[in-house]
Amino acid sequence: MSDRLPSLNALRAFDETARTLSVTRAAEALHVTHGAVSRQLKQLEEQLGVTLFRRQGRGLALTQEGELLRASTSQAFERLGQACTQLRRRASQAPLVLGCPGSFLARWFIPRLDRLKAQCPELNLHLTADEEVAGRLGTEVDAVLRFAEPPWPDDVRVIELAPERMGPVLAPDRLDIPDPAAADLTRLPMLHTQSRPQAWSQWFAAKGLDSATMRHDQAFEHLHYMLEAALVGLGVAIAPSYLVEEDLRTGRLVAPWGFIETPARLGLWLPSGAPRRDIARLAEWLKRELGRSPT
Repeated sequence: MSDRLPSLNALRAFDETARTLSVTRAAEALHVTHGAVSRQLKQLEEQLGVTLFRRQGRGLALTQEGELLRASTSQAFERLGQACTQLRRRASQAPLVLGCPGSFLARWFIPRLDRLKAQCPELNLHLTADEEVAGRLGTEVDAVLRFAEPPWPDDVRVIELAPERMGPVLAPDRLDIPDPAAADLTRLPMLHTQSRPQAWSQWFAAKGLDSATMRHDQAFEHLHYMLEAALVGLGVAIAPSYLVEEDLRTGRLVAPWGFIETPARLGLWLPSGAPRRDIARLAEWLKRELGRSPT
């Protein structure tokens, strides 16, 4: 006699047939064929060495052995269902840890947190100023927001949210002519950031300007610091449109030369496995909010 348990599929087929006393209804409930349930029941009876069902009129009835097994399977599957429900509830309540570039977090995400909470109250979001993926995505961090150019790495899944639009911005009192041409920009101090080293070169190329005329007046480690420098009038910064929406709306910054679309995309980077359900909800909200951008 073998002590090995029958397969879970066979026990599930038995339990559903015992509940409905119909192979047809059991097959419908399990989304399999009538033949598949019949084979599972036959294999289970052969493995246990007993008959579990008997014919009764046009239907089925449990034998004494079937009643004994049904008492255990019904309780076991009920407890399994309860445990799975608890685990799903626990997973939905666990914080969704989202890594985010510090500048995007400070200038775009935090000002919209109230709207996120109002529109997606079920999201339990923990934000961290971290966009580094290697070795952390799927362990310490559930998802990461990043500006990057495709193609994407093979070991991640990326939900593209929006194109990156980049342009020069400056405090309005630094603008000494009413309708400046792109070439007029080189008369002003130009601010750079190590986090977007190619930004000015891309903009110059898109506008047909000679990059040799580009000025290198001041460089900042973080984009956020560069924008703060522009706000106090130290020069012209170059930044993604999403990070200066509020400053442009209030007039603290102006963008007289407009924005260009770069090859980069803002994406939600996920582990390659099955994502958490709340990530899909977050991605929907991000796409909607980014689509509201007036710039």
